Amino acid sequence: MSFVSSRTESWPYARYHRRLFLIGGLGYAFDAMDTAVLAFILPVLRSLWSLSSAQTGVLGSVAYIGFFFGALGAGLLGDVFGRRRVMMYALAIYAAASLASAWSTSWSMFLVLRIIAGIGTGAESAIIAPYLVEFVAKRYRGTFVGALTGFFSFGFVAAAALGYFVVRSSAEGWRVVLIITALPVGMLLWWRRSLDESPRWLESRGRHAEAKAIIAKIESSFDQGTYLPRSAAEATPAPGSTEMGRPSLKALLQGLWQGRQARITAMAWLMWLSLTFSYYLFFTWIPGLLMQKGMGITQSFGYSFIIYLAQIPGYFSAALLNDKIGRKGTIVLYMTMGTAFALAMAFARDHQAILLAGACLSFAMNGAYAGVYAYTAEIFPTAIRAIGAGSSSAVGRIGAISAPLLVGLLYPVLGFGGVFAMTTVVLAAGVCAVIVLGPQTKGRSLEAIAAEEGSR
Repeated sequence: MSFVSSRTESWPYARYHRRLFLIGGLGYAFDAMDTAVLAFILPVLRSLWSLSSAQTGVLGSVAYIGFFFGALGAGLLGDVFGRRRVMMYALAIYAAASLASAWSTSWSMFLVLRIIAGIGTGAESAIIAPYLVEFVAKRYRGTFVGALTGFFSFGFVAAAALGYFVVRSSAEGWRVVLIITALPVGMLLWWRRSLDESPRWLESRGRHAEAKAIIAKIESSFDQGTYLPRSAAEATPAPGSTEMGRPSLKALLQGLWQGRQARITAMAWLMWLSLTFSYYLFFTWIPGLLMQKGMGITQSFGYSFIIYLAQIPGYFSAALLNDKIGRKGTIVLYMTMGTAFALAMAFARDHQAILLAGACLSFAMNGAYAGVYAYTAEIFPTAIRAIGAGSSSAVGRIGAISAPLLVGLLYPVLGFGGVFAMTTVVLAAGVCAVIVLGPQTKGRSLEAIAAEEGSR
């Protein structure tokens, strides 16, 4: 066991971790709020700029084009330059572009700014879990990251509230909402200045002195009544403290597909593609689909708000299960439930049945994400953890890009039931990939997972 791993695995869940939890969680909440509010803005922009169904679908997808490049870039840069720096730049890009989009005067201007904002949001979402997981012990790692992703639900609920109370309140309500979603990010950016770089990443780059200094700083903040430091002998880093050169981008990408790691990468990419396709098909279009079913904008937004509320128990129930039945078991359980509820949506006929099935589908898919974020951050070795998580998230964004476009094109042909029948099939494929290819990570340190999977 490495120096950093031996120290980290002895840590309690302390005030330092609660601060990391809040900083990371707020990042997820603002990311989700900025993304989800688009679902409530699209019907307004469609009328304002006389957009076709295809153009509306493009607007629903462009942010995810940015997400793709942002997530992939964050993964590559996070393993080369460090996790903290990428988090700071990603947040700044996202806030600036999101704020600027409030002053859009045309479809094309809004499209370009949403792509840029998506780059920042994609990078931010992809780097938070790989960064924070490297600070926590295995005994509470699953619950920590699962609960961390629960902040996404707060962002979605806030977006639904803004859509219901602000977007429909005036002709310029959509601009007000975009300003509201961007401004709090400045405070979070200021707060993040004091974050430490990941000592695990520093150690993987041979920067042992820096890693040791950060470990000492963190441990000095612990309550000595609840934490017993290990002996000085155990606190000595392994020999060979010479700083290593930066890895090439080619080497990082090759590392994902070398030996047994290829199986892990394939599973992660399929898992993310399946879940993200289904998720964004549902949440990007649900207000519009409800209106297509004959609801007015007020009823549609009200139903969407209830459906978004179901995310909260979904995330946090799964977070509790992450360390009880393992991340793999949690993902399979919640994605299987999602498959059943998507099928129920396909056969729902009246508004109440749609509301019930939609709320259950929201619960299940967000619970699956609580497992997916924790799982993805721990199945890749430290040296390629950011690119592993970033590339998986980027592949998932292919699903996010294609889902709104496909709904825009196929809804006139397949109808409401056909859209959710397609969701059922895609989720079922993801469940099979996790069952067949996914490793167990419960109760194992990050280094033990990497060593055991790499030796198979």
